[in-house]
Amino acid sequence: MKIERKTVVVTGASRGIGYATASLFIARGWEVISCARNPIAQIDGFDPKLITHIIADLTDTDSLDNFIKEVNSLLEGRPLSALVNNAGISPKSHNSERLGCLNGDLDAWRDVFELNFFVPLKLARGFASSLHKGQGAIVNLTSIAGHMIHPFAGSAYSSSKAALSALTREMANEFAALNVRVNAVAPGEISTEMIQPEYEMLIPRIPLNRMGTPDDVARSIFYLCSEDSSYVTGSEIWVTGGQHMS
Repeated sequence: MKIERKTVVVTGASRGIGYATASLFIARGWEVISCARNPIAQIDGFDPKLITHIIADLTDTDSLDNFIKEVNSLLEGRPLSALVNNAGISPKSHNSERLGCLNGDLDAWRDVFELNFFVPLKLARGFASSLHKGQGAIVNLTSIAGHMIHPFAGSAYSSSKAALSALTREMANEFAALNVRVNAVAPGEISTEMIQPEYEMLIPRIPLNRMGTPDDVARSIFYLCSEDSSYVTGSEIWVTGGQHMS
């Protein structure tokens, strides 16, 4: 008897944590539907038929609506087993000054909240029926910056991630009626393109004495989407090397 592959949607998959997550799900036998503003590099060693990458700007209403329609069309009524809300932005000033409450552009705040907060909510709504069919899971990517003042992450980014943590709890409560679990992963200092040289000064604050890798985060995401976490919902996993304890 043919065993149907599970399917996951991963946003922001062209690099960093999103790319590592898409790669891990394929390695574990899942089909991946991904999106980003840019193309995704071929994942070595795997059948390209296992991943469908869609170019989309999720901050644009039409582009987001088209993405939801295209994914649901690709599913053709099949269940969706997981949605990973990874796409996000963290604006930086041109002179590396931290963008705070007093000096941050308010239009930039709206852009940050649109992608970091509203898009996960819109996608969860758009895929609710397919996730219900799959008794699936949603994983939101929050951040250590959403729980404490960060020396480099701006106020808009930190506030949007704090809001996403709260949204995760609200979604977990409501989506339980659909047999859909909702959790979050809160990374700390992860070695991606977003990390600047000055982040090296934060390593002494990390008990494991190193920055994390995208694969470290991807494995926690996969756990929350797998049957191993079938009784876990409304939770937020710290992937910080212990930094959140300081």
